Amino acid sequence: MGEAKSPQKDAYALILEAIDVGMYKPGDRLVESDLAEQFGVSRTPIREALQRLETQRLLARDGRSLIVASLDHNQLAELYVVRSELEGLAARLAARHATPEEMRVLRTMVDEDMSLIGNPEALSRANRRFHKQIHLASHNRYLVQQLDLVHRTMALLATTSLAVEGRGEKALQEHDAIVSAIENADGDAAYEALRNHISQAFETRLKIDAGGEWQ
Repeated sequence: MGEAKSPQKDAYALILEAIDVGMYKPGDRLVESDLAEQFGVSRTPIREALQRLETQRLLARDGRSLIVASLDHNQLAELYVVRSELEGLAARLAARHATPEEMRVLRTMVDEDMSLIGNPEALSRANRRFHKQIHLASHNRYLVQQLDLVHRTMALLATTSLAVEGRGEKALQEHDAIVSAIENADGDAAYEALRNHISQAFETRLKIDAGGEWQ
């Protein structure tokens, strides 16, 4: 019985990761047989994984087919409002509860990620690790669960705002401010620094979607 659950979990994780890294973009059709062949997994766990992703609204129906869902402007705005508040709360709690080891890990991430400027995909992966570390440093399992849901939905964004010229460096400066506030055990400053970081990311996202060009 235990062995039967492992492929199901793997199939779900594989498809979710494929969406997250942009292998499948919003509007792309997911075909059960193709996925089974690509990932070397039988069709039953693939089918169950697709059903789970549809329930989570990461996939949508297009006739009889399932496609990767997309977010309209209102959904995007709603997502960033929730993300801003939850991430800000995580930073506030991290300022109270983060261990010295967790703070050192966060500081190391900021320092090492500077070498990734100019590599948007690598910086995007590092950014997700950084935010996840703050979530964990909040030491609140229920908040972590809710943020996991939010970040799964973020996978539906086809491009990373960190690809915009200059955004990667600014984002890391914002990360530095967040970590400094956590190191100083200043919950209010950590909350505001994280919310500002999300606000800047949202503004950049809106400009991308509008097709605008800026420096």
